[in-house]
Amino acid sequence: MRHSMLAVGLAYGMFAVTAQAAPQQDVYDAVEEQQQPLLDTLATLVNIDSGTGFVAGLSEVEALLTERLEALGAEVEAHPAETYGGNTLVGRLQGSGDRNIMLMIHYDTVFGEGAAEERPFRIEDGRAYGPGVGDAKGGVAVILHSLEVLQTLGFDDYGQLTVVLNPDEEKGSLGSRDLIQQLSADQDAVLVFEPTFSDDAADAVTVVTKGINYAFLEVSGRASHAGGAPEEGRNAVMELSHQLLQLGDLGDPDKETTLNWTIVEGGTKRNIIPEQARAEGDMRYFDSSEYERVLNEANDIIANQLIEDTEVEFRLDKGRPPLPPNPETQGLAEQAQQIYQELDRELQAVEIGGGTDAAYAYHADSATPAVLESLGLVGGRFHSDEEFVLVDSVGPRLYLTTRMIMELSDADPES
Repeated sequence: MRHSMLAVGLAYGMFAVTAQAAPQQDVYDAVEEQQQPLLDTLATLVNIDSGTGFVAGLSEVEALLTERLEALGAEVEAHPAETYGGNTLVGRLQGSGDRNIMLMIHYDTVFGEGAAEERPFRIEDGRAYGPGVGDAKGGVAVILHSLEVLQTLGFDDYGQLTVVLNPDEEKGSLGSRDLIQQLSADQDAVLVFEPTFSDDAADAVTVVTKGINYAFLEVSGRASHAGGAPEEGRNAVMELSHQLLQLGDLGDPDKETTLNWTIVEGGTKRNIIPEQARAEGDMRYFDSSEYERVLNEANDIIANQLIEDTEVEFRLDKGRPPLPPNPETQGLAEQAQQIYQELDRELQAVEIGGGTDAAYAYHADSATPAVLESLGLVGGRFHSDEEFVLVDSVGPRLYLTTRMIMELSDADPES
């Protein structure tokens, strides 16, 4: 997920909005009834380890989610996410209207087996804690209980509600991204339930995300005895160090492009000149042309080698694309802001410094679907042992999601 954000301006988008002076009482009352059940669901989810690739835990969560969706009347399909394991669940609810809306989030976390036992769900001083409580099991719970609210209200004016829950987002959604792109193409709107931030007192939705690319640097040298014949070797670690220093300025602050080297490996034993060394890096960007620039500049730079007879290779693999500024997303954010005003609350619209699956749902060549990110719970310190969500964000987020679905169901696509 992502760790920086910047407030951005909004332009009116494709969906008409009718602001209310006060909360819609029937929705408000139904949301009130679901707040404690949502926390109970969240506790159950958090207390199951479901790190990406931990198939036993992912399967346990999948079974629970399938049961819950089917109890709500959804037809559920399971699609294998073969790269890391687990299944992407697709649940469909048929309504009486003609608007197609997709609700999407992942149920994997970054935490390893045993994390839930070490740090089970708890609430302390208005914050709920536990592995994945915000990123993104809180989002899963918001989706499930928003559907409960709609059922309580007897609301089915949408055409079809599609719920997509994938098991591999934390490692790039390599096994689910094609399915997300395919399913989203038939939607009028896609709502994504990553958490939002509270560290700066920001209750927000996200309208712009950076793309992610993965950088790889590999050096081949020649092994030799480090004490007896070091001159016969070609030290791959030394060459890698030289190249990393040369490649340190591949980012572009003016375009907010960053490339940070985060993993370095090399050598086998203290008394052997290393013949292999490698590094991996994380590139974030808004401008799609930055891929070609960085790749070309890096290949020019690595031609300057420190140690003769070493081989150096730079590779840049594409990950998630950016979610760029666009009027449809901005229109959904404005709609969400007006709904929050019904609760006398302020909602920011922000850009963030990392990618999410919202970018896979966005189709640059089409006005649909409109995509909005960060409708999950408000929290912070994601991917750390101190990850939390604010308990008092449960009601507003349930209300927001429910009202968004209701307004989108009634929206005139020509407005």
